[in-house]
Amino acid sequence: GMYDKLWHQTQEALGALLDKESQMIEPQRNQVFVFQTLATFYIKYVQIFRNLENVYDQIIHPQKRILIRKILDGVMGRVLELKNEMVELELTEFHYFDDILQDLKLTPQQLDIPIPKYFLKEKLEVIKEREKILAQILADSGIETSEVKYSEKSIPFDEAVKLIQIAERARQGRLRALFMKQIFLQEYRAKQSKILGKKVMDPWAAALRIQKAWRGFCQCKNTEKLREEEMIFLGMTPPPLFNEVSATVIQAEKVDRLRNEVQIKHEEDYREALVTIKNDLKLMEGLDIKENLQDQIRHWFIECRNLTGTFPDYPDVEEGGSAIIFSNKTTQQEEDEAWKMSPSVFLPAMKEGNNTYKDIWMNKDESWNFSQDYDPELIKEEKRKELESEIRVQVDELMRQELKNLKLAVDREREHPEKARKKKEKKGKKGKKKEKKAKKDKDLTADRTIESLYKELVEEGLLIRALKVNLSDYIGEYSYLGTTLRQVSIEPMPSLLDVRQLITLYGIWPLGSAAVHEKAPLVKSLLLVGPSGVGKKMLVHAICTETGANLFNLSSSNIAGKYPGKNGLQMMLHAVFKVARQLQPSVVWIEDTEKTFYKRVPSAEKMNEPKRLKKHLPKILKLLKPEDRILIVGTTRRPFDAELQSFCKVYQKIILVPRPDYASRYVLWKQIIERNGGVLTSALNVSCLAKVTDGFTQGHIVQAVKGVLTDQRIRRQTYKPLTAVEFIMAITSMNPVYKEEEESFKNWYAETPLGKKRALAITGGSTEKAKDSREKK
Repeated sequence: GMYDKLWHQTQEALGALLDKESQMIEPQRNQVFVFQTLATFYIKYVQIFRNLENVYDQIIHPQKRILIRKILDGVMGRVLELKNEMVELELTEFHYFDDILQDLKLTPQQLDIPIPKYFLKEKLEVIKEREKILAQILADSGIETSEVKYSEKSIPFDEAVKLIQIAERARQGRLRALFMKQIFLQEYRAKQSKILGKKVMDPWAAALRIQKAWRGFCQCKNTEKLREEEMIFLGMTPPPLFNEVSATVIQAEKVDRLRNEVQIKHEEDYREALVTIKNDLKLMEGLDIKENLQDQIRHWFIECRNLTGTFPDYPDVEEGGSAIIFSNKTTQQEEDEAWKMSPSVFLPAMKEGNNTYKDIWMNKDESWNFSQDYDPELIKEEKRKELESEIRVQVDELMRQELKNLKLAVDREREHPEKARKKKEKKGKKGKKKEKKAKKDKDLTADRTIESLYKELVEEGLLIRALKVNLSDYIGEYSYLGTTLRQVSIEPMPSLLDVRQLITLYGIWPLGSAAVHEKAPLVKSLLLVGPSGVGKKMLVHAICTETGANLFNLSSSNIAGKYPGKNGLQMMLHAVFKVARQLQPSVVWIEDTEKTFYKRVPSAEKMNEPKRLKKHLPKILKLLKPEDRILIVGTTRRPFDAELQSFCKVYQKIILVPRPDYASRYVLWKQIIERNGGVLTSALNVSCLAKVTDGFTQGHIVQAVKGVLTDQRIRRQTYKPLTAVEFIMAITSMNPVYKEEEESFKNWYAETPLGKKRALAITGGSTEKAKDSREKK
């Protein structure tokens, strides 16, 4: 099918890319060349990922999906590794690839990093069940009530009469005004007919006047139509029915749903086949396998006896039993190959997956399998090996005894009692060590279930419900001048879509995939810095929505007065991270996180103890292991109030979220107006609106649009279209983000570790350091 074809093309591209990677052995000194190479690999891997993600989501063959998933996770990990290398090389979180994209003939939109659909698809039932439990706890405890309570205050009788009188008089006034207007129009028409009645107009002149008016009207309409067609042709305005969903898209969505159903059915059939085929093999081939193994091992006994004069020692279970005798050569070969490989953690897995594809699927004839169900022969091959290793354990026990009997009968050899004693002592020591380790990790809530801790945290308001927001709702536009500005040594402000990509790479991918989180460069904490209204909170909720993560709120204002004292704080952190680990993925959010790291605590906030978590956060980060899919996210609009050193120690990655630039504002105005029921016409100059509102954030734009587009205004759009002035009037009462405030964020970022390194590299400090280090060596 189409997706099979796409898979074969993508595998071909991946194979070529892996070959190129293995050729990159020679060290390079030219930094520009190194970045160009890294960026090219990064862009190509992103293209491969986009295709593979699409294929994995749509292909229905269960065994192909297992292999594609393995390669997909490998590609994700490699993208993260390359991103990490680019950050270390350029000493900045944001990179611009305008020139490389031009060379590869790609658009910036093709660099957008999608979120794999399997993150939510594969645990949909779990997420739904958890949401149900959370809603139940919130309803029972009365924290969140959906019903709106109306005030039942009674109005005095006189006031009620007054209100009715005012409404009735207004109604009568409107009716009277309408009646008077009709009388006036009647009188006016009568007057006009009297005046015109005296002058008898020539019919030809009358016809000419009517023709003139009609032709003028028709010409205006035709000119307008031609103008509109020209604008559509130039791509300046969207074609008619542009926003309407076409029948083809509806059909495609229907096919997608059907594919998903078939996918689930084939997956179930495959799981059942794994069990039934193994049982059949056990009945059919089990005895033959057992006899073959016994014959091989007996042959080995005799061979060793002939060569060395004595029977060999049988390998222990821990060493792998008799399997180690016949696999010595292959392990050595593997070691040699692994030694030659590049330092990437994900390349071996990708190469292995690519080789499996070449061996099995590349030229496989599947004409017999039109429905794309599982391949029984592949299951048999896999299960034969499994069955062999299971039977080998039983055979080893029998053959160990047989060898003992042989030694007694032929060589009269007995096992030395000293060796046996030493083995026991070793095992005893190992056991003691394990006991000591176990004592170190104290579980403060060993007697409690995860469900009870979960309920307690929800009731305390520490585990909150994440808002349903997708990352795609974070609207913005690309920066098309990044490379050009950097060439002239001007550091561009990142665009909103650059921020969105970083959230995907550092937050969503590792939380969504356990395989990626365990091996990729580990990001334990993330800090979102930016002025009020740029969508920092929205991004936190989007991370949770896209990965199905739990959201814990440890903001200083939220934990104030909860779990008091040193023991209480310890208990709270223990409970939060125990639940976060058990029900991972989880996001621990600290809003206004500068308060946790205050230089000086304002006297008004001293009672709340905002710095309670300051000493504990670094310890918590140390305890987070690669297998713990937990991300600590801080958001702040006043990073300058925090003590920089301890702040940067806790937050590993700092992302500066900017106010929207002109291109992003243009897209924001259009989409937010349409989402709130507005209709865009030529009367509304969106370009002018975007230009005038420089400095205003997404929050301001949403507020202004909601203020203007009331129900009444939406209804009146047909005869009174929206204009830019209405929105400008609404936004003028708000305070924008001034250039000075943006500069203060830039200056603060320049003081962070990565900011300092970049400044040093630009001024040439890094080259001096490099020279010093070479001299020392």
